Amino acid sequence: MIAGLGIDIVEVERIEEKLQKNNGFRELVFSENEIAYCESRANKFEHYAARFAAKEAFFKALGTGWLNGTAFNEVQITNNELGKPEITLLGGTHDVISAMGFSSIHVSLTHVKGMASAVVVVEKG
Repeated sequence: MIAGLGIDIVEVERIEEKLQKNNGFRELVFSENEIAYCESRANKFEHYAARFAAKEAFFKALGTGWLNGTAFNEVQITNNELGKPEITLLGGTHDVISAMGFSSIHVSLTHVKGMASAVVVVEKG
């Protein structure tokens, strides 16, 4: 059963500006695996922006917004062997969200030169 739905859209330029300031934003928001993936891509800022949108959409789908005990860099967006995006929860974020009883998390990403968007669906039962 669907327990929540979240959507977010972000301007790629906004994320690019934050990343270029080199003030710790990258490490605060993205996991080491996400950073390695995005840095390997030709249009890396689009990939960062899509992952940022997915994290925002994820917390919206929970129906709670950001929760104490969770961290943006512990909501990791990866791609499976077929390229499908997936959300993996790490560390304390995994513990907090697991206690909420969700059975599945689905994510879809899209991006073009100027915009990135994501949709997240969480299920229970």
